[in-house]
Amino acid sequence: MSTRIPSANEIQRKWFVLDASGKTLGRLATQAANVLSGKLNPLYTPYIDTGDHVVIINAEKIVLTGLKADQKLYRRYTGFPGGLREESFVDLLKRRPEAVVEQAVKGMLPKSKLGRQMATKLKVYKGDKHPHLAQKPEPLEATA
Repeated sequence: MSTRIPSANEIQRKWFVLDASGKTLGRLATQAANVLSGKLNPLYTPYIDTGDHVVIINAEKIVLTGLKADQKLYRRYTGFPGGLREESFVDLLKRRPEAVVEQAVKGMLPKSKLGRQMATKLKVYKGDKHPHLAQKPEPLEATA
């Protein structure tokens, strides 16, 4: 008996919707990363992208626990000397709430070509409207 490896045409990708309103950032990102990587799929194989698509809505209503909202900083580098830019969580949430959720989820995926491929199946939106109704996404309840 040998281990069965799923082929590309066997993988049926589903679409799920996660509502971020009132949810904790890390817990929501963990659940989204598990769905994107396919860990909830019975055909899961670590070196094959067996994950499903995830649409996250209401990104501006995400919360952090404790004092993290005041203390958390997002850093990026422009590529020029002295080009380190810092932005607080509160400012980034006002300016681009999608970026907060995207960075949290992408940080929980593998740092490889496979992880970047998984991240393309993540769609994050500010409000409760999204353009993926034709795919008939199923609601996914956030745990805890």
